[in-house]
Amino acid sequence: REQREPRLSGFPLAQSCFSSTFEGAEVLFSVDCTKLKDYFLPEKRDFDCIYFNFPHCGRKAGVVKNRELLAQFFHGSAEVLTVEGEIHVALCNGQGGTPADRPRREWHNSWQIVAVAAGAGFILSNVHPFKADTIHGYKCTGYRSQDKSFCVEGALNHIFTRSMPLPYFKPMICEIELESRKVSFQVPQVLVDKINRGFLELNSNHPVWTIKEKLTAELSQAFPLQNIDYCLSLLHQGHLNGVCHSNIFWIILSPEETPSTEEMSNGLANAVLFSHVDFCRDTDKNGWVNVQEGCHISKQYYLRPSLLPYAQAIIQRGAFLPGTLHVLSGPVFRKCLIAPYSMPVFHEMVFVCAVNRGTENKCIQMLMNNIKSSIHSFHQTVPHFKVSINLQEAKTHYELVSSELVVVFASLNLDLLAMLICGISDWRMLWTSDTRFLRQFPRGELRLFKSFSLYPPSYVHDVSFWVPDGEQFDEVAFHTVARQVSGEMVVSIQLIDSFQQSETGRKSLCYRLTFQSCDKALSRQEVAGMQLLFRKEINQRLRVALR
Repeated sequence: REQREPRLSGFPLAQSCFSSTFEGAEVLFSVDCTKLKDYFLPEKRDFDCIYFNFPHCGRKAGVVKNRELLAQFFHGSAEVLTVEGEIHVALCNGQGGTPADRPRREWHNSWQIVAVAAGAGFILSNVHPFKADTIHGYKCTGYRSQDKSFCVEGALNHIFTRSMPLPYFKPMICEIELESRKVSFQVPQVLVDKINRGFLELNSNHPVWTIKEKLTAELSQAFPLQNIDYCLSLLHQGHLNGVCHSNIFWIILSPEETPSTEEMSNGLANAVLFSHVDFCRDTDKNGWVNVQEGCHISKQYYLRPSLLPYAQAIIQRGAFLPGTLHVLSGPVFRKCLIAPYSMPVFHEMVFVCAVNRGTENKCIQMLMNNIKSSIHSFHQTVPHFKVSINLQEAKTHYELVSSELVVVFASLNLDLLAMLICGISDWRMLWTSDTRFLRQFPRGELRLFKSFSLYPPSYVHDVSFWVPDGEQFDEVAFHTVARQVSGEMVVSIQLIDSFQQSETGRKSLCYRLTFQSCDKALSRQEVAGMQLLFRKEINQRLRVALR
């Protein structure tokens, strides 16, 4: 049903459907594109590909009606398409409203095809010029029954695939060894899908693992090298230099009191959101220690924000070989503001080397040069890759441990390197559970990443509130709540207005949140639900008064 002829609308022309056979294929006529499942038996509903060339409601239908037609079409197609099937929709130049259109229409004046498809669980995975001569049997027959051809110049074919559904994360319990005891704690909701993912395990083909292995192999040519990836606990205790207290995911354990059966039945408390909550723990029959709320504090632990304390512990124990490059790697966790390269979790790689006093600067320079040359060697495997290393990617410093020895430390963000090397524009893509990501990276190979979700729709919501009197507003906590309630779907938070009453001194803030997914279909209705939940959570957790 194409817009070239108004009588060919997106709706059935007759009450009944009839079919014929053409060159061995069954052809059905008068099919309602919004109710496809009604025309096919259940065993015949597994289509690999559905084409809809130049859909249109007919006559002078506006953009709103045509969006509604597409929305119903996508919902109908979802019921008859295979899991890995494709939907091809050809639109005239400018109708889609994506950056692929030249020129691009204003969003409100377009068919908003990526947002409409997202409502049915589809993402735009490819878009290319529509070429009628490449479609066997396709023929442009005219424009609105007039004696002039239908213009397909600049038309685009949009190819949609199914998205993975938005995840619903249940509370997760992590079990670890701590001080020779088995303990369990509830993982912060914002980290549930990122803890224990095993990206650096031996059987991994994740690009972060590949970069780590290639760097290690290259550096082993210049230094005696020893990997120390074992027995690095997720929890740390004590003072940590260079990390703000409010940016840490706190876990507080206490062995003195045992919670009641009723308390245990209510589930584990959220142990890692704010540091002003008291917790206790109970040891179950399997020896696991359960964290609970409301008991006396005896010890404070936090999810490790860096691997440097473990490197320093190696030095303090004297468990190192002078001249040997010791390598530690693993995920680290920090609360942070929402920004394109600001990650609440990333894989850190730390290098430690003890050298004779007076040679530390030479060692640092040698280490940096080797790291740079190792990374630039990726030119051979990743075409068009260009990156320059500076102190933001490789941080170095040294400490004096004796009158003769100085220890040099260097730290790398492996996730950031993977993004730069493989052309990944969004850090969240590294953590996607969509198999289309890892399929692009055969084990041990680095390649330029090709996104399978193009031009994802974005949605903007504002929130304004009064800050509690006499309190400093915790913006990091504000961003952390946004991460949690949206499942990392908030890509930007901007302060757009600030106001203070002269009479009372009360302060009001207004923030603008932009929601967008990098790998999943995200609909307007789903975002509206996230925004409502966000308002509720900041009211309860941050004690702000919503306006």
